[in-house]
Amino acid sequence: MARMHSGSKGKSRSSKPPAKKAPSWVELKPKEIEEAVINLANAGHSQSEIGGMLRDQYGVPDIKAVTGKKIEQILEEHKLLPEIPEDLMNLIRKSVMLKTHMETNKKDYTAKRGYQLTVSKIRRLAKYNKGKKRLPKTWRYSEDTAALLVK
Repeated sequence: MARMHSGSKGKSRSSKPPAKKAPSWVELKPKEIEEAVINLANAGHSQSEIGGMLRDQYGVPDIKAVTGKKIEQILEEHKLLPEIPEDLMNLIRKSVMLKTHMETNKKDYTAKRGYQLTVSKIRRLAKYNKGKKRLPKTWRYSEDTAALLVK
């Protein structure tokens, strides 16, 4: 499918090489990595922050290659997943920031267009997450609830 909010086609980016097993230089065992993920989640870090910390501080290049599970699966097993998925929450934060910017800068039409695109992405992502049962069927995006969610 072509990119929805840009003039280009396709998705041009590098892809990670397939890793079937953990590199030999990783010192941590899968149980230790799972414990580290749980501890970092309890400390209030998001999934992407946990992945970055495990890479930078613990020397684990790919959690799935070592443990056989993604960070999301580990958090789901231990009931540590947030109610709203991380990617959707980031888009909601962006929309709230754009909305407050537009209230002070009424003539910023570029920001208005960016806000419209962000809300469109939120609605599409919410539809996807409802289908995957990560969000309740009755969940709807609105500007009022978005401001409350971010605070």
